[in-house]
Amino acid sequence: MAIAQGTDRLSSYNPSTGEVIGSVPIFSAADVDAAVTRARVAAESWSQRSFAARAEELNAFRRAIAAAADDIADVLHRENGKPLIEALTEVMMALSHLKHAADRAEHALAPRKVGSGVLANFRATISYHPLGVVGVIGPWNYPLFTPMGSIAYALAAGNAVVWKPSELTPLVALEIEKLAKQTFALGDLLQVVTGAGATGAALAKSAVDKIAFTGSAATGRRVMMAAAERLTPVLLELGGKDAMIVDDDADLAKAAEAAVFGGLTNAGQACISVERVYVTEPVYDRFVDEVVKQVRELKVGGDDGHLGAMTSPAQVAIVKDHLDDAVAKGAKILTGGPDAISGSYIQPTVLTGVGHGMKVMTEETFGPVIPIAKVKSVDEAVALANDSKYGLGSTVFAGKAARSIANRLRAGMTSINSVMAFAGIPTLPFGGIGDSGFGRIHGDEGIREFTRVKSTAEQIVALPINMMSFRQPKDATKRLRGMIKQLYGDGVIARAGDLLRKLR
Repeated sequence: MAIAQGTDRLSSYNPSTGEVIGSVPIFSAADVDAAVTRARVAAESWSQRSFAARAEELNAFRRAIAAAADDIADVLHRENGKPLIEALTEVMMALSHLKHAADRAEHALAPRKVGSGVLANFRATISYHPLGVVGVIGPWNYPLFTPMGSIAYALAAGNAVVWKPSELTPLVALEIEKLAKQTFALGDLLQVVTGAGATGAALAKSAVDKIAFTGSAATGRRVMMAAAERLTPVLLELGGKDAMIVDDDADLAKAAEAAVFGGLTNAGQACISVERVYVTEPVYDRFVDEVVKQVRELKVGGDDGHLGAMTSPAQVAIVKDHLDDAVAKGAKILTGGPDAISGSYIQPTVLTGVGHGMKVMTEETFGPVIPIAKVKSVDEAVALANDSKYGLGSTVFAGKAARSIANRLRAGMTSINSVMAFAGIPTLPFGGIGDSGFGRIHGDEGIREFTRVKSTAEQIVALPINMMSFRQPKDATKRLRGMIKQLYGDGVIARAGDLLRKLR
């Protein structure tokens, strides 16, 4: 791994048992700066390689991760607490985005010609160029999939990467770094720097060319402030309070299944978890009954459990606080509840009688909780769904009106008659608005996110009047007045353009 000069180390714990499963060095600010300097040298070489050459190495990297999938999933399972099947799913999704980034980069970043307007004697081109070094600060809930959404696309775009994983889940990052050093010809192309908040702050303040951060809105603001010292651009993928809307004509069994999975996968520790559900009155009772029935079929803990341990004790405390607040304000517990918390395990909780005066409906809970609210109409559901400072993902289950409902939601992403599907489709950009952050990973937009845009104007032929010169003929002013009327006023050319537009 990248070399830390100090002797201090950080322990990684298994949240299911509390046992120490490994330790990593703590990188100082000087260590981080040294890693960025090495990455800069690697980036200069990597950026000069053809797309085909970069894709060849990225594909070798992908194959190495795929070959080690079982070992990586085991680390994820032990370090994060999620069930093994979810850990394997995370590895597979990370691989799908790595493959897509390598396959798509050349097309996404191909120079493109655009119209040149009044300067018709010019060729206008937009091109995309690598930034240099990208700093990635990853989360603990999806410690491989989420950062890979930045790492893969940044590498494919021609950059080097310095990755700071969460202090709760550093071991999986070291497994990936080891494979990167075995497969990339440039040993410093992907480096991992481990540590806690101070290491992340050092990376944000370092001489990287962009920071991609995933985490809470509060920490995102601090990262942005740190990066502002160098005017370093940032990509922020922050929290969510994703809403699900269920209309009268929805398939209730499938909607309930989606709500249960969307609310409880990874023990509810996903930025795109279903955190609140709005159901129209005519189908409310049947929907609630179906959700409760499916939740009661789930098992918490054990090798065959559907839900694993919560990764962080601090997150357990937040979930309990939200549940206590909801109960105190009149919410009804149908399954689970604050009394069903044991250590790092939280029984899946279904709440009814909830409203926007409760934390569980307005703040990010990030735990296995499904609050369900009854609404009189879809209009009310949309208004409540949009009544949030967040705007990440969303879900709609409905019949003929599904698309129109989805279009009204103030969110970066929506799944219709499914849940979280947008995260698994590599071609779709991923990101939010408001306190959910800005910028996009995944898709063509995700590749371009890690480039600088360059505009080029190339003169092809000379015209009698050169607008970029002080040497003008005496009648230049008269000619210019005529051009304005012809091109933009009531002249023949302008009227012809209006006619063509109407015919289209």
